[in-house]
Amino acid sequence: MVPEPPYVGDGPPTYDAEPAALPAADPDHLDQLVPDTVLDGGRHGSLTLRAVSLRGDSARFRGEPRRDALLTARFGTGPDAVLLLAVAAGARTGARTHRAAAEACGWIARAVGRSHARLAGDLRDGRRAELSSGLHRLTDHALGRLRARAAELGVEPEAYTASLRCLLLPADPARTTRVFFGVGDGGLHRLRDGAWQDLEPYAPKEQEGGALRPEADGGERITMDLGIAVPPGPWEPAVEPVREPFRFRASVARPGDVLLLSTAGFAAPLREEPEFAARLRARWGGATPPGLDGFLADTRLRVKGYADDRTAAAVWEA
Repeated sequence: MVPEPPYVGDGPPTYDAEPAALPAADPDHLDQLVPDTVLDGGRHGSLTLRAVSLRGDSARFRGEPRRDALLTARFGTGPDAVLLLAVAAGARTGARTHRAAAEACGWIARAVGRSHARLAGDLRDGRRAELSSGLHRLTDHALGRLRARAAELGVEPEAYTASLRCLLLPADPARTTRVFFGVGDGGLHRLRDGAWQDLEPYAPKEQEGGALRPEADGGERITMDLGIAVPPGPWEPAVEPVREPFRFRASVARPGDVLLLSTAGFAAPLREEPEFAARLRARWGGATPPGLDGFLADTRLRVKGYADDRTAAAVWEA
């Protein structure tokens, strides 16, 4: 008999722990199949990266595709290289939102890749205002492409959209600026000195009995852009602004930090279930980051009532 996978809470989740039905496939569009699980990682200078995207228990049971998407990429070489971690979650409504999430990641990666030299310079020189406005423009451009694709498909924009959240990191170990940007729900957390900190630019209210409290600014720059159109500049042509607030935060890393980017399906139990947060704190707070298999096992820790897709990308600072 296969042992019961670990879980936290007063009982195991309702759904089976392993994948059940495969999603339906179109023989003429096999390139649109989405694997149940994607796992990635790497090491650049002082940074160790781990990233995973898992189909949720509910989607596994119903034979639905994973709506979350994950993309990791390095642009450039040497000290001017930048690393991009992008996660996206397709809207619950609509039959093709898993494709919207994948396209959102692809389009933001393409835009960042084409502008990586300028971005590397802004990271190197600490030009946070330029980073905020430039990344806002690139995000507008990527999500504008989603709205255009919805029109091509003949559906409402709300039926073909996704949340999109990214980390932009300099590969140069001498540069410690870490930039978060994006649109939509999800999580941005940091494990520092043995405690989780919620870094969301729009910090959520403290959950009743929850494990995390919104972190005070502490002198780091937090900005929230409410979607006001950005004037034309060198990044991209002006486009329709995003319909949700654009979120941006630039912070300074310290040795031993773990910075965690996630979709809502992973952020929810981290914020709301103290035992889940404590287990990850114990596993990830040591001197050595977990290997790929260990990271996968950690992110699969089950919690009753949380059956959505989970996507998480974590960065360990040596």
